[in-house]
Amino acid sequence: MSEVPCHVGIIMDGNGRWAAARGLMRYAGHRQGIESVRAAVRYACDTGISYLTLFSFSSENWSRPHQEVADLMQLLKFFIRRDLAKIHKEGVKIRVIGAREGVADDILKLLDEAQTLTEQNTRLVLTLAFNYGSRNEITRAAVRLASKVERGELQASDITSQLLEDHLDTAGLPNPDLLIRTSGELRLSNFLLWQCAYSELVFLDTYWPDFTSEVFASALTEYRNRERRFGGLKARSAG
Repeated sequence: MSEVPCHVGIIMDGNGRWAAARGLMRYAGHRQGIESVRAAVRYACDTGISYLTLFSFSSENWSRPHQEVADLMQLLKFFIRRDLAKIHKEGVKIRVIGAREGVADDILKLLDEAQTLTEQNTRLVLTLAFNYGSRNEITRAAVRLASKVERGELQASDITSQLLEDHLDTAGLPNPDLLIRTSGELRLSNFLLWQCAYSELVFLDTYWPDFTSEVFASALTEYRNRERRFGGLKARSAG
């Protein structure tokens, strides 16, 4: 297995619990979490990871209290406005996946501008899963394929797993080699369910605001100690 995974996905969890443990408002945890995003992007660039996908806002997160959702939107704006120029200079390409329905126009405009500005960059593809849910993504892909069948552009018998994958939001991206989740929770929470079928999963007790380059390195060490078989058998030793 390669020493460095090509594609790493991260479920960034634990901001609220980090804040509560310190007697702070949840907003403080989300704000500190931005620093961890910066650290993760820098580390990915420095170690040669080609793709980094972050679960930034779930389609289920809209059910949180109105003020918390508003705070999260403001932090997203803050991150893009403050960091976009630096990210662009570092050669990072930003890609956004998730449903656009229900997202405010000013947020969509910022996300579109970030993607347009950085679209030629090649050092790292930073994918932000925003207003994203994997079941919704798969459903939307199925609807697009069904519409093509209805229009006579495609036969139902032509649909393969690869064709469905080509209609997902992540089309053109390699599937994650490694999926990291922080905060000690042991579930995928509707994140990249199709794409992570054969990903190595590393669950960390660390809350996301405490996710440093050292913690990232420990996850990569765990990854290197795994043997990926994709449903096959363990390779036999020579001799």
